[in-house]
Amino acid sequence: MTKKRIVIDLKDIIEMRHYFHQYPELSNNEFNTTKKIKEVLTNWGVSILETNLNTGLLAEIKGKRPGSIIALRADLDALPVQEKTELAFKSLNPGRMHACGHDLHLTSLLGAIKYFKDNQDQIEGTIRFLFQPAEEAGGGAEQVIEKSVLKDVKAILGFHNNPNLPVGTIALQAGPMMAGCYKFEITIKGQGSHGAKPEKGRDPIITLTEIVGALQTIVSRNVNPQDAVVVSVTNINAGSVWNVIPSEAYLQGTVRLFDEKNAELVKQRLFELTEGIAGAYGQIVEIDWSERALPINNDSSLTEVVIDNISSKVHKPLLSMAGEDFATYQKKIPGVFAFVGSNGSSDAADWHEPNFIGLDETLTAGVKYFIEGAEGLLAYLSEEMN
Repeated sequence: MTKKRIVIDLKDIIEMRHYFHQYPELSNNEFNTTKKIKEVLTNWGVSILETNLNTGLLAEIKGKRPGSIIALRADLDALPVQEKTELAFKSLNPGRMHACGHDLHLTSLLGAIKYFKDNQDQIEGTIRFLFQPAEEAGGGAEQVIEKSVLKDVKAILGFHNNPNLPVGTIALQAGPMMAGCYKFEITIKGQGSHGAKPEKGRDPIITLTEIVGALQTIVSRNVNPQDAVVVSVTNINAGSVWNVIPSEAYLQGTVRLFDEKNAELVKQRLFELTEGIAGAYGQIVEIDWSERALPINNDSSLTEVVIDNISSKVHKPLLSMAGEDFATYQKKIPGVFAFVGSNGSSDAADWHEPNFIGLDETLTAGVKYFIEGAEGLLAYLSEEMN
């Protein structure tokens, strides 16, 4: 198949990217970002649909020919990070930064919208453009699903920039791409006492240390060695005075995995080990387990379609243990999610670091990925209908 050459003028899109990078907003507070996107789309004559979302928005372009409805998704929110780059357009909002590159995602989607608006007569079907809030804090995709924003959508397409890949690299495959992300919090309730009289208390610190060690056996002694699973304790807290044994201790951490069946296994063993150890020391525990993001698993048929329609070479991805809530859509709608290289330097800072730099040149690949992927999906779904 001969793939058409797409020419895009990104001057205005790059300027928009710089603006959004300078004024980052946290999850569920993307009010100015949403307002600015609405202004741009209104000036372009693009329809904005009612969604009842507090932040974020849904736009739509209907082609001149009938066909299926697909959605392209980008996230809007930034992180509570103080930027330490020397970019000319670095964050002007103290303590907030687009340290995960969502400004690249949303402006890539804007670039695709401009292209499709200029070529509306060539669209076979309808394309909806989802600017999603609150990916970082979690719950953004759930908000979209709960409000039926993507009703009647037959396929959804998204991407995440990847600073570990050279600019313009597209990494994509059917099946797993990013890990599911789960959070656990454990509060141990014992009995405090004077540090010189431990026999009068039930020391939760001893229990905490036993639990931390036991949790490390979950993967090594329960999970199939061929499966990738991580259990990490990331925060512990107990006591505040040097000569007093506290009555409570606390720990929290994260679990990452690619197969949902392992989530139930890890959760079960975490509860069993924690409750068993606490019981042995005459203490009780309160455990909170929450799902932050499901594993991203690309639809095999649609992924093949997108790969076939992308003009640049597609690389096999290195699976990421980071989480992303795009999988929430994939539970309802067949979807495809890719990595787009955004830096590639040997010393490039990674996601969520204060020195993270996603290069402007990423936008060329991001915009083309959305355009070519969308055109491929619409053509494929049209053939399926016929």
